[in-house]
Amino acid sequence: MTNSESGKKKVVVAFSGGLDTSYTVMYLTSEKGFEVYAACANTGGFSPEQLKANEENAYKLGAVKYVTLDVTKEYYEKSLRFMIYGNVLRNGTYPVSVSSERIFQGMAIARYAREIGADAIAHGSTGAGNDQVRFDMTFLVMCPDMEIITLTRDGNLSRKEEVDYLNAHGYFADFTKLKYSYNVGIWGTSICGGEILDSKQGLPESAYLKQVEKKGSEILELGFEKGELTSVNGVGYDDRIAAIQAVEKIGAAYGIGRDMHVGDTIIGIKGRVGFEAAAPMLIIGAHKFLEKFTLSKWQQYWKDQVANWYGMFLHESQYLEPVMRDIEAMLSESQRNVTGKVTLELRPYGFSTVGVDSPNDLVKSKLGEYGETQKGWTADDAKGFIKVLSTPLRVYYGNHGDESEKL
Repeated sequence: MTNSESGKKKVVVAFSGGLDTSYTVMYLTSEKGFEVYAACANTGGFSPEQLKANEENAYKLGAVKYVTLDVTKEYYEKSLRFMIYGNVLRNGTYPVSVSSERIFQGMAIARYAREIGADAIAHGSTGAGNDQVRFDMTFLVMCPDMEIITLTRDGNLSRKEEVDYLNAHGYFADFTKLKYSYNVGIWGTSICGGEILDSKQGLPESAYLKQVEKKGSEILELGFEKGELTSVNGVGYDDRIAAIQAVEKIGAAYGIGRDMHVGDTIIGIKGRVGFEAAAPMLIIGAHKFLEKFTLSKWQQYWKDQVANWYGMFLHESQYLEPVMRDIEAMLSESQRNVTGKVTLELRPYGFSTVGVDSPNDLVKSKLGEYGETQKGWTADDAKGFIKVLSTPLRVYYGNHGDESEKL
C-alpha cells in the first residue's frame, strides 16, 4: 500500500547535503522509484547559507520536497541543559558534542516521516561508526512499521562509486575528500581524519576551524540561575542558545576547548576524534566551580554518578531509555541552589576559575572559616570527634599489631 497520490512509495531521507545523503536521494528517485522527501534536521550546526544550498541541491537531486526541521531549542531543553547540570564530559574529556545531537536529529526525522505517512526512512551512515546505531534505534522505536534504507552501509560503497553515479546522472558538486572532516554543532565541532588516524600524532593549528586571535588574558563572568546560563559579562539572555553562542565567540578567539578524545564506539572498536568546544568547556568549568560552593558533599558525589551514566547513555544511543527521564529529574532537582556569578580568567588555549558570588555560598558559614578559626565547636569537641572517628582504625590495628608495625 502506498501513501502518495502518484502511487509511488514515500521515503524520507535524513539529508545533510553531504555525499552519502546526496547519493541516497538521487538513487532512490532514479533507481527505486521512490517519492523522496529530503529533511534536514538542524540542531544548530548549519548556517543559513548551508541550509539554502541544501534546499537547492535536494531539488536538483530529484526530491519532491525539502524541509528544514529546526530542533535546536528542543535539543537544549531536552538534553543539553541536563549535560550542563551534570557537567558531562565523556571519559573526563569530551563534552559529548555532535554525537548527542544525532538522537534529536533522528527524532525530528521520525516525527516528520510519521506526519507525511512515509513508507520508509533513509540515512547515509556507514557500517563502521556510531551514527548508524543512533539513527536505526530511533527509527525502530518511533517508526516501527517503516522500512529503514541505508544504501551506503548495505552496499559498502566507496566515495568514488557514489561520485561517479552522481556525475553520470548529471549532478556535479565539490565532493573532494578533504584531509579533515568536520561535524559542527552548537555544543562543539568534531574533527576526524589527517593526523588523528596516527595515534602518535596530534593536530596542527591549521586543522582547527577557529583560529587563535587573541593574546594576553581577559575576565569572563558567567551568571547562572538554578544551573542554567542566564548572563554573559553582565548581559542577560532569555535565549539560552544565544548565551551559549556568546560564550563560544569569546572563548574560541583564545583557542579554548581544544582537545583529543579517545573512546569506545557503540559497536566495540576504539575511536579517536579531535574537537574544539570553547563554550561547553567554559560553561561546564564555571558551572562545576559554582556547584562546589553551593552543593553539599553528597549532592556533588551522587550527582556525578548519575551524570556519568547520563553521558554514557547519550553516547550509546540510549536517550529513549526511560531511566534517562529519572536521571534528568534528579539533575534538575539538584540545581535548585546553583545560582550565582562565576569569574573566569581566559588566556590562549586555557582558562582559570577565579571566584564565585552566590547568595547560596556554603563557604560563608557562621560555624567557622576553613584553616582559620572554629565557631561552632570547641577544641575539646574537635579532639573528641577525632578520637571517635579513629575508633574503627584503632580497633583494627589493635587486633593486627603485626600490620601496624609495618606502617
